[in-house]
Amino acid sequence: MRRLVCASALFLLALPAWAGPRGGKVEYVGGTVAEFESGPKGRLITVNDRYLIYESKKVHYLVPWDSINLLEYGQKVGRRVALAVLISPILALSKSRKHYLTIGFVDADGRQQALVFRVDKNDVRALLVALEAKADLRVEYQDEEARRAGKG
Repeated sequence: MRRLVCASALFLLALPAWAGPRGGKVEYVGGTVAEFESGPKGRLITVNDRYLIYESKKVHYLVPWDSINLLEYGQKVGRRVALAVLISPILALSKSRKHYLTIGFVDADGRQQALVFRVDKNDVRALLVALEAKADLRVEYQDEEARRAGKG
């Protein structure tokens, strides 16, 4: 019986490690913050009560929820022309959608800043909902197609 209790306790303690950080997989593509380099893949972590956290191998950046004043979501659609030429003309008809999230905020010095991320397609909806709830803002959609993709 004691072994069962110990095993159960270890299982419950290990659950947060299996779950990993909550948030969405993103890639930083641009913005105004000097500490960032374009291209690093990381996560936007939304479970902290005080901060939105961007974490990659090189960068750990905190944005206070109450300093966020813009959430904007949009898509960029590009045709896979090069791939179509190499493999099959049928692929020319397929589209590649990229999901972009812009986060605007005021930094500690009172300056307006912006971060632009490309968001993993599987994380878009959950991330947008979490950001709206935590930042107490509505996501602005670039167009109707982005609104449909973001709201499901």
